Amino acid sequence: MSTTTFPSCPQCGQDNTYPDAALFICPDCAHEWSEQAAASDDDDGPRVIKDANGTPLADGDTVLLVKDLKVKGSSTVIKKGSKIKGIRLVYDNGDHDVDCKTDQGPFILKSEFLKKA
Repeated sequence: MSTTTFPSCPQCGQDNTYPDAALFICPDCAHEWSEQAAASDDDDGPRVIKDANGTPLADGDTVLLVKDLKVKGSSTVIKKGSKIKGIRLVYDNGDHDVDCKTDQGPFILKSEFLKKA
């Protein structure tokens, strides 16, 4: 009996994926992607970090928060609309990919909660 391997989920990284017509589906996080997207993700080009609107970010950009963020282990909240200047992109820290300083202190944030100002 031959076993067919399918690509890992690009959203959560789980290997529990299956094909459905022209799409791959991850039952763990409900992410769906096409075979072409899976093939284009395999290239070794530089990773592009994008904001909540899909705009590429760069070191030194100014961004705005798109939602309130609770700080883990604290009662502090970083408010929606807070302007963060001089971000630094981090490529080796999982899905937390933006290093920045706010009024509440230094944080590493997910780019999906930011938009370019």
